[in-house]
Amino acid sequence: MIPNKLKKGDEIRVIAPSRSMKIIGNDSREIANKRFQDMGFQLTFGKNVEICDAFTSSSIEARIEDLHEAFADKNVKAIFTVIGGFNSNQLLTHIDYDLIKNNPKIFCGFSDITALLNAIYAKTGLVTYSGPHYSSFGMKYGFDYTMDYFKNMLMEEDPVEIFASDVWSNDPWFMDQEKRDFFKNSGMFTINEGTAEGKIIGGNLGTLSLLTGTEFMPKFDEDTILFLENDSSISGSVYILEFDRLLQSLIQQPGFENVKGIVLGRAEKNCDMSKEKWISLIQNKPELANIPVIANADFGHTTPIFTFPIGGHASLTAGKEAKLVIKG
Repeated sequence: MIPNKLKKGDEIRVIAPSRSMKIIGNDSREIANKRFQDMGFQLTFGKNVEICDAFTSSSIEARIEDLHEAFADKNVKAIFTVIGGFNSNQLLTHIDYDLIKNNPKIFCGFSDITALLNAIYAKTGLVTYSGPHYSSFGMKYGFDYTMDYFKNMLMEEDPVEIFASDVWSNDPWFMDQEKRDFFKNSGMFTINEGTAEGKIIGGNLGTLSLLTGTEFMPKFDEDTILFLENDSSISGSVYILEFDRLLQSLIQQPGFENVKGIVLGRAEKNCDMSKEKWISLIQNKPELANIPVIANADFGHTTPIFTFPIGGHASLTAGKEAKLVIKG
């Protein structure tokens, strides 16, 4: 069930199912609002987005109210999350999935929102989107690539080929918009060669793992391509160890034999990763020996990022060059 694409004049609702909008600075809000306005969209906000408690969030009831109202409102054509956080999985048992199924529309965010993206797809069949938050649109510099792929995926019908960004960044841009560090992007690289096609499952690996053993975890019941990245909440030399065991947990899930390919997002700069470490991590897992794997793709907790559909379709070619095409 693929939601209708966005068009000029559409209303986009912003909600805060994880951290509160209270933490977003006025300058970032102004930039984000102007970007949506310049694209011709009407921007509205959930009534509870500014509530901020001890967890920089709001009550389950408040967050569910905004989520349900956004899906129920016939004028709203897409829903964007303010930002990620740590607690969106609190909402999973409180969501009216029939309401969502009967009112399909674009739902977009990443990081902690991975729990909602995959749960909604698992429970309703609605394709959701791992892509920029509302707050992401407040980035003054280095946002063009993210914007281009947002438009390609959410406003156009054709399949989208993913090309690597020219540069990438991993700095606290929201603290100082004028002090940015950009690095030349070496691009995607192949770890295991081969070709694969299938539906897309994944996002933030640590958050996806919270769904293991629950009814909210999408089933590997058909050919599947995993898109996986992890943030630097566990960084340094421990990052590879954490990624390794979380990936092993996925390998042990029922139906993993239907996973036909893996796309790995770029690690943050303080995660002590390298091309050699990524290769070692994957090639030390015999279960992945015959699965094509590409790494250093532009999604995750560095910027810029491309938007991809959870439940959508991907085809990848892992060879001398890595090629990725997405539809959904």
